[in-house]
Amino acid sequence: MEEKYSVCLSKIITDQQLEILCCDDKVDEIFLYGPDINRPGLELAGYADNFANDRVQLLGNVEMQYLYSLPSEERAEKLERLFKIGFPCIIIARQMEPCESMIELAQKYAIPVLRTCETTTAFHSELNRYLCVQLAPRLTKHACFIEVYGEGVLITGNSGVGKSETALELVKRGHRLVADDIVEIRRVSNKALVGSAPEVIRHLLEIRGIGFLDVKRLYGVGAVKLTENIQLVVDLDRWESGKEYDRVGIDDLYTEILGIKVPFVKIPVMPGRNLAIIIEVAAMNNRQKMMGYNAAKELNKRVFENKDGMPKGGSYNYELFY
Repeated sequence: MEEKYSVCLSKIITDQQLEILCCDDKVDEIFLYGPDINRPGLELAGYADNFANDRVQLLGNVEMQYLYSLPSEERAEKLERLFKIGFPCIIIARQMEPCESMIELAQKYAIPVLRTCETTTAFHSELNRYLCVQLAPRLTKHACFIEVYGEGVLITGNSGVGKSETALELVKRGHRLVADDIVEIRRVSNKALVGSAPEVIRHLLEIRGIGFLDVKRLYGVGAVKLTENIQLVVDLDRWESGKEYDRVGIDDLYTEILGIKVPFVKIPVMPGRNLAIIIEVAAMNNRQKMMGYNAAKELNKRVFENKDGMPKGGSYNYELFY
């Protein structure tokens, strides 16, 4: 069974810079468990059979103008019908003024009324994105996470294989550190994974023999990033004589994280290999594949078209292609 996560209303208020109009003593007691947001137009009009009362209720210009157009007694009656059902909170967009009966009913039923200066559509999109991240299914993974040429590269491997040293070399080459040692991974949609560092070790990188380094202070704010989408997993594997390693790359490999398939490459580690450059190339090659070009498949096509004139010997066994 998938674990349920929650976010406190007080955190939402702080992060989204919302103004509290009433019931400020209740915001620490209210938690949200889903990312959906409801605009209660039909409910205010009288249809509440399928009212989603576990969601944030957002009032925009249409809903507020409808309420303003009603006689005061009818407005209070419709609002009381809504507040009586109960919901976590109500947010008014566009810095509009709430009607007096709304504040009275909010205090009666202990439901916070909040306000934002943002437009309704913009705030709805931002709050939904924020809640998707805060409430996303998640796991922690022993790895390093680097942004390389705009690609989020998760570097995995056994302890001591050289993940942090490779991450440091990538930072020196102008790429950005997201997390070292522990990566928090969240599934923010059915297609996207976002990685970040736990706050306590954010921007820190551990190098054996030296200890912890503060990358932000050593290399500046341009060398770190808070979050990034995971677009490639690179597994560093100690070289073993006789072990088979992919030399062609014609088949796309994937690993599954939180139910999402992510492109995957395994890189053998041995003295003399420049892992930072190899990971840079892996990131660029992955981007090419996402854009529809696969160098191995292109080579396969050339070999198939010219198989009678292909030279024998060399480092490639061309017969493997066809």
